[in-house]
Amino acid sequence: MIVGGGKAVYGASIGILMLEAQFPRIPGDMGNAATWPFPVHYRIVRGASPERVVLHNAEGLLEPFIDAAEELVADGCEGLTTNCGFLSLFQDELAGAVDVPIAASSLMQAPLIEAMLPPDRRVGIVTISAGTLSDAHLLAAGVDLDTPIVGTESGEEFSRVILGNEPQLDVEAARRDLVNASNELIAIHEDVGAILLECTNMMPYAADVAKATGCPVFTMESFVSWFQGALVPRRYPLD
Repeated sequence: MIVGGGKAVYGASIGILMLEAQFPRIPGDMGNAATWPFPVHYRIVRGASPERVVLHNAEGLLEPFIDAAEELVADGCEGLTTNCGFLSLFQDELAGAVDVPIAASSLMQAPLIEAMLPPDRRVGIVTISAGTLSDAHLLAAGVDLDTPIVGTESGEEFSRVILGNEPQLDVEAARRDLVNASNELIAIHEDVGAILLECTNMMPYAADVAKATGCPVFTMESFVSWFQGALVPRRYPLD
């Protein structure tokens, strides 16, 4: 058998553009490599702190993200994503900078989720910062501006630790924050039929949210797994 070369890295089709952070990345977090049942390739964008990206519109970070995206593609990645839903702002620019598909934000799932729901149901979003998830973020991801949104800012742990880039996390307190925010979402908006978790650090708590609310829960894990399935389709044995 003769095989071809041309790439620096093989076997990791998905490249993930990472914020620079020190908070704990527990199993299930996008930045924990053990979360994925397939190999991924990471590239940290220096200076892209959670606070800067989420609270300050990733100001001044477009070029560093483009540079990192180009490096991942040069290394051999066949599709790119990021680990922050607020980076929907960079979707068009990143897509125009590299010659591979890119899914910059979990929020991009919203139109597909809406299409799957009954006519009297809609998707609701739980975000790490409802106060700074702007119309611009939503429009960049194709999300209807009247989509119900609840943040975890009023909780005791999750938003504070992630946005403050703190080195310790009370996992059970963070879990409560996610469940409480999700319950608030469906209590206020009775027509919510599915929940979309904006933040990739919320992935470890998706099962808890689903159990508490009775709703299907979509995360960046569901999005990237779907993406991976297109980049590396399953091969079936033929009889």
